[in-house]
Amino acid sequence: MVMGPTCGMVLADLGAEVIKVEPIGHGRQGDATRKLIGSGAGFFPMFNRNKKSMALDLETPEGKEAVLKLIATADVVTENFKPGTMKKLGLDYASLKTLNPRLIYVSHKGFLPGPYEHRTALDEVVQMMGGLAYMTGRPGDPLRAGTSVNDIMGGMFGAIGVMAALAHRDKTGLGQEVQSALFENNVFLMAQHMMQFAVTGKAAAPMPARISAWAVYDVFKVKGDEQIFLAVVSDTAWAVFCDAFGFADLKNDARLTNNNARVRAREWMMPILRDRLVAFSAAELAATFEKHALPFAPITRPQDLLHDPHLLATGGLAPITLPDGQSAQAVLMPLTLDGQRPGVRLNPPRLGEHSHELLSELGYDDATIQTLSRP
Repeated sequence: MVMGPTCGMVLADLGAEVIKVEPIGHGRQGDATRKLIGSGAGFFPMFNRNKKSMALDLETPEGKEAVLKLIATADVVTENFKPGTMKKLGLDYASLKTLNPRLIYVSHKGFLPGPYEHRTALDEVVQMMGGLAYMTGRPGDPLRAGTSVNDIMGGMFGAIGVMAALAHRDKTGLGQEVQSALFENNVFLMAQHMMQFAVTGKAAAPMPARISAWAVYDVFKVKGDEQIFLAVVSDTAWAVFCDAFGFADLKNDARLTNNNARVRAREWMMPILRDRLVAFSAAELAATFEKHALPFAPITRPQDLLHDPHLLATGGLAPITLPDGQSAQAVLMPLTLDGQRPGVRLNPPRLGEHSHELLSELGYDDATIQTLSRP
């Protein structure tokens, strides 16, 4: 629902022609994420821009023949089904590479091949079993991260694999299979905590209970019940911070001379800072921190980002039209190429919007296209 579509979106944003083959027939009407509500309502419009939609019933001989003709024209096939699904359709890598040895085939799975590969995985499943929920929540209260981190990163790694495979094909003339998986992606995210244990022999504590590496690295409740995140992460920054707010007593306190000493002093130091900083508004603290190049951050809700002045000024958002005709702002990829953000060429497609165009290019006449496109 997110992992495979993310891979396709990344490649599409970077300029590839990406064709989304959506199911019809047998009660199916396209990608299931088109109809999701609640927290899934943003899936389809976010991860399916810059793609063309072809609607086919792959369980019919005619539908399978059409998709095989399409694959014959492709550099890459990417799929996001349960293990065995593509083999049942005769569209697995072993079958397709005999037809086109140059084909690059990307499988997005829950697990890489091994004892777990038969399991059904979701982002939340691998966050729980892969340590991320443990690290995010309070002790004894595992909590998933606030976005589909493994789905999105797993799709990104699939796209990175495609680029490596294309470079390899340029040298050898041969394609290959690329696999990316949710669980292994999550373990990659946990690697810093695993390495921490290997180096120190001490288990990493959940983030809310951790002993921070920095003395001041916290959310502060300030005037008007506002909140702001403030960070003072070096000895130089500590001196700047104390001077900016007139905290000469803290700057000169022998117990707070360096960062590690301040970390050890947090139990009595932080209440003092909280008591003093509560007199300021979040805007006043932000202005002072920005003036002195100290790290700070407002506590922002996702919808607030649609009006973020930096995103608006730098072109980080782009207008799109959704399949139902509604207008929205799309978040572009967080990179520039030659100074430009890769933009939106195609709106998220309506189901089968490009079927006629694509099937015509494959040599089908209008009557056959109408038959193939009928649910």
